[in-house]
Amino acid sequence: MGKYFTLQELCHSQTAIQQGIDNTPPPAIKVNLLSLITNCLDPIRGIWGRPVTVTSGFRTPLLNKVVGGVPTSQHMKGEAADITVGSPDNNRMLFAMIQAADIPFDQLIDENNYAWIHVSWKSSGNRHQVLHL
Repeated sequence: MGKYFTLQELCHSQTAIQQGIDNTPPPAIKVNLLSLITNCLDPIRGIWGRPVTVTSGFRTPLLNKVVGGVPTSQHMKGEAADITVGSPDNNRMLFAMIQAADIPFDQLIDENNYAWIHVSWKSSGNRHQVLHL
């Protein structure tokens, strides 16, 4: 559990509930999720100063397949979250703030013209990639 985020919200999935998929992470994944919260998500919420919503966090391989995630998705490792602050314009501002604040990340991705932001963090080897998809 972090200052602003919980493991529960990073594992919550309406699709998993609707499909009857158990989206409970194993212990090693929980460690990764807590590191993502501590090193990336909590600092992002801190600089934004207002709520940040996680729209997709951890995904089991089955859930990842159901939602159309790539087979190598960091979501399955507990290393990634998709977030939004309510609108493409606000997401664009947050995207810029994350870069300016030099918050550590592996990938920071503008998804679908800032419909949401994908942010990932690894315990080592972060690439600090900024992408627009």
